[in-house]
Amino acid sequence: MSEPRVRVSRLQAGTYRIPTTLGGRARPESDGTATWDHTDVLVVEVHAAGETGLGYAYASPAALTVARDTLAHLVLGSDVFDSARTFWAMARAVRNTGWPGVAAGAVSALDIALYDLRARLLGVSLLDLLGAARTRVRAYGSGGFTDYADNELAEQLAGWAQRGMTAVKMKVGSHPADDPRRAMVARAAIGNDVELFIDANGALDRKPALALAERIAADAGATWFEEPVSSDDRAGLRLLRQRCPAAMQIAAGEYAYTPASFRDLIEAQAVDTLQADATRCGGVTGFLNAAQQCVAAGIPLSAHTAPALHAVLGCVAQPVVHVESFHDHELVEALLFDGISRLVDGCFEPPRDRAGHGLSLSGRGADHRTAWHDVAGDFDE
Repeated sequence: MSEPRVRVSRLQAGTYRIPTTLGGRARPESDGTATWDHTDVLVVEVHAAGETGLGYAYASPAALTVARDTLAHLVLGSDVFDSARTFWAMARAVRNTGWPGVAAGAVSALDIALYDLRARLLGVSLLDLLGAARTRVRAYGSGGFTDYADNELAEQLAGWAQRGMTAVKMKVGSHPADDPRRAMVARAAIGNDVELFIDANGALDRKPALALAERIAADAGATWFEEPVSSDDRAGLRLLRQRCPAAMQIAAGEYAYTPASFRDLIEAQAVDTLQADATRCGGVTGFLNAAQQCVAAGIPLSAHTAPALHAVLGCVAQPVVHVESFHDHELVEALLFDGISRLVDGCFEPPRDRAGHGLSLSGRGADHRTAWHDVAGDFDE
């Protein structure tokens, strides 16, 4: 007679809204295409056999409705060890809702929680459960928003360099005529031994993007240009790849939500380095699928934002070359979670002595919680 399976007995989900003033700034932040004054986070917990798995996603509060009304009934009662079955059941369930975007955040948070729960039930770290490709992964500091004054830009990027990070990234694109000068401010702040990355968030047309790439590569030594044009413009990304200085990587993929989205970027030869965000692309399942596609295509993978989670997944997935330590998410995750990985010699080093991904809700973010739902099941703990 087979052993009884471990089934999810309870699901909790909530949202948090963290203002940018958390970082001590009195005004919103900006990139090439957007301005924001807060960050929304979906947090989910799944329970089984006395253990709790935690997942989260940077997503609209509407993702909570999807998690509660569309996906909860698929997760409750599901076998914790059949996460692939649950993932694809969730993917089918959001077909008419639309998988990319809001629904993807809900799917991602739940998938992350289920993997965390499985590892905790087995008493092992997620790194050990999935199998490590490395014990630490390179981190790069990311911010340099377009609204920053020169002194703010220099102070922030220099701070990451002083913490041992060997690359930093700044935003460009809202005032492209001034970006070469701003890049030189950044270069002066970080010195010559730290790589400079730039990110336009799809703000530019093809020819202006190419001109900016050539100028900043020549003057400031930039080696990475993220979303110089819209990630939907795969032909434009390919053009930039072909025409940009050889030392400059063209990157995109943060808005790839499904396995087919990554396939399309790869088949279009649109990127030198693919990006993936586990809080958008389907959690652990989706991130590892993107990594497998990179292995098959022979291209590197970079983890987009959510550094507390990607510190672990970046050590699991072989093609990962670095993890983005995004300014806002550094602050948000330090507030919401305990158990964040240490930064050692410019690399994240996830602990292997804690079960799961090692993160737990700290309680420090309670004042920023905007909703919380407890969905009970009919299954015994």
